[in-house]
Amino acid sequence: MSGAALGLEIVFVFFLALFLLHRYGDFKKQHRLVIIATLLAWYLCFLIVFILPLDVSTTIYNRCKLAVNSSPAESNGSYITLAPSSKQKCFKPWSYIPDGIMPIFWRVVYWTSQFLTWILLPFMQSYARSGGFSITGKIKTALIENAIYYGTYLLIFGAFLIYVAVNPNFNLQWNQLQTIGIAAANTWGLFLLVLLLGYGLVEIPRSHWNGAKRGYLLMKTYFKAAKLMTEKADAEENLEDIMEEVRKVSESIKYNHPLRKCVDTILKKCPTEYQERMGRNMDDYEDFDERQNSYPSEKSLAKLHKQVIYSVQRHRRTQVQWQILLEQAFYLEDVAKNESSATRQFVHTFHSQEPENKIVQYFYTPTVEWYWECLLRPWFYRVLAVVLAMFSVIVVWSECTFFSTKPVLSLFAVFIQLAEKTYNYIYIEMACFLTIFFLSICVYSTVFRIRVFNYYYLASHHQTDAYSLLFSGMLFCRLTPPLCLNFLGLTHMDATISHKNTQPTAYTSIMGSMRVLSFIADGFYIYYPMLVVILCIATYFSLGTRCLNLLGFQQFMGDSEMTSDLIDEGKELIRREKRKRQRQEEGENRRREWKERYGNRDDSTRSRAVHTDQKESSFSETNANRPLSKYTRSNGRTERDRIELLQDAEPLDFNADSVNDDPLESDSGRYQPGGRYLSMSRSKIFDDV
Repeated sequence: MSGAALGLEIVFVFFLALFLLHRYGDFKKQHRLVIIATLLAWYLCFLIVFILPLDVSTTIYNRCKLAVNSSPAESNGSYITLAPSSKQKCFKPWSYIPDGIMPIFWRVVYWTSQFLTWILLPFMQSYARSGGFSITGKIKTALIENAIYYGTYLLIFGAFLIYVAVNPNFNLQWNQLQTIGIAAANTWGLFLLVLLLGYGLVEIPRSHWNGAKRGYLLMKTYFKAAKLMTEKADAEENLEDIMEEVRKVSESIKYNHPLRKCVDTILKKCPTEYQERMGRNMDDYEDFDERQNSYPSEKSLAKLHKQVIYSVQRHRRTQVQWQILLEQAFYLEDVAKNESSATRQFVHTFHSQEPENKIVQYFYTPTVEWYWECLLRPWFYRVLAVVLAMFSVIVVWSECTFFSTKPVLSLFAVFIQLAEKTYNYIYIEMACFLTIFFLSICVYSTVFRIRVFNYYYLASHHQTDAYSLLFSGMLFCRLTPPLCLNFLGLTHMDATISHKNTQPTAYTSIMGSMRVLSFIADGFYIYYPMLVVILCIATYFSLGTRCLNLLGFQQFMGDSEMTSDLIDEGKELIRREKRKRQRQEEGENRRREWKERYGNRDDSTRSRAVHTDQKESSFSETNANRPLSKYTRSNGRTERDRIELLQDAEPLDFNADSVNDDPLESDSGRYQPGGRYLSMSRSKIFDDV
């Protein structure tokens, strides 16, 4: 079992990263290099989080071996004992990793992640957003955009090397320069880490607590609907403007123009309906005349190509998000209506458009769904919120006191040291895993939630663009190393914090001794994490949300007049979409009833008419016209009746005053549970038939 735990976690983490990337990325439409680079970045960062507890347990066992080997000892099987008078035993952990494996493993993982975040991923970001029409053009654009980015780092590093070479007091070796580079990267990551951690420690428990409030979730969904509709309309307008520019360019550049291939490349990125519209208006028989017309340059076409890619991606994303938000709003309204149900069976207003799994449908019955959604789920979210809040308090306390070694005030260090005395490796690994997993959830969830206008936005259901995927990989690679160092400091497994001359973990050994930069090791790394208290207080009172609201960025705030107006607007939008969905279902129900009742009868009538025509074809023309006219009138009336029934008869009055769709009020109005309006009863629809 020495290497089995390591192998299992490597495989498990790979599929976990692949699953998350499949949820946010699009394997079919996005470039393979983007998918591979993002997957590798996410995989390495998740791998560090999952493997680090094994490194801690192995280090504790190695420390015990060193303590035993320093005195007369006897070897006995899988553990080592002291002299016969001592009863101390060093049991080998079940997940023990042999010596020499972990240092090589951490070195490969760490330097690969640093290469990705500082060199490869920034270059691929510029390459993915480039509007060039060839690989060479995209590479050239990416190099130009990253010249300032790379040049700044080279300038700082070169100035530092010159200072060290000129100053005789410094005698730095290659290992010390390497440690300085690692310390600089970790300092930048720790600065961002504390900001994200302070937000996640408060927002995650609060979001779960608010998840138990049905009214709160429904109002927030209405608020999101109003904002998303504005963004959706803006995306549609932007797409129309870009398509108009593409149309003008397509009409001006003819088939035999040298830049026509670039125009065809742009047209392939446009939606299908726009491609068909532009194809019908093209006149490929006219030759271009360079003297009469002014044609766009290749640089302007590359800019237009970039705008087309961005506008199409944004339009598609808003369309998908709107449909998802509608389903969420309809479901929350159903939950609000079913809470007062006497039958205790969950009734949906609309059936799911996706086919349900038969196994899930068998166990998750309407009764089970009612008990879970209306009774158990709110209490489950409240209990989970309380547990997460307790974890947050422990983290905040430990972040402010982990530098104290006598007495040990960090609760995580106390838990690990108590387990270390009994060498309970299972408890040590579980405690380490829960601690670093909670820290990772607080930090990574904030990365998934934040949105920098429309430049960085991780959208689920395969709607994240390549730029945002690569940017998230950069953030993960920069945040994970300082996150792990902060975790080792909280548990006093870092010799820089514990001030003990003990064997370090394999992870800290590749970082080098931070004593080269004492002001960072003894100052910034210890006292800067205390700022998490101020950030938690600011997040609790929603200071950031209030500031954004004052700047004009509408945020969900219960005591804001703007929020109330957006909630009312979103509520009306949801009502409108709900009535539209009801009319569509009515039309489908009428078509289904027609096919069930009169489909076979119409087929038999047609067969009899055809047989009669064939039978009477030998008669004279005057005698044959009478029955033919009779059948023609009958069939014509049947066709007219069928056409009338297949048409979607819309209700005359759809005002909000006459139709009550409020889930918190009684379900009164013209709409009946059967899926039809009172003015369209079954007896009146088929009177003509």
